[in-house]
Amino acid sequence: MDNQLKRGLLDVCVLAAIRNEDSYGYKIIKDLKPYIELSESTLYTILKRLEAADMLDVRTAEHEGRLRKYYHIRDAGRRRIEEFMEEWKEVISIYQFVAKEIEDE
Repeated sequence: MDNQLKRGLLDVCVLAAIRNEDSYGYKIIKDLKPYIELSESTLYTILKRLEAADMLDVRTAEHEGRLRKYYHIRDAGRRRIEEFMEEWKEVISIYQFVAKEIEDE
């Protein structure tokens, strides 16, 4: 898969994982595991990129004696998910065209 496409898909997956409630790294990985394999180093790179793009906020809270970072989606992150959903309609259309052309061979 094209690296740029994969990067964009992973960003949206992470945003979707925290869309309904704040979450933390390990839980995000666990929530995504049935759909995609994501290492901790890749996740934290994505989270830093999304934070820099103002798509999420980060807060630190104590949990069982340790500090844990919680991630909260911002309006820009929600808009990115909506944009992705619209863009994906075009990708599906292109896929259907390519698949039809292959079938017609």
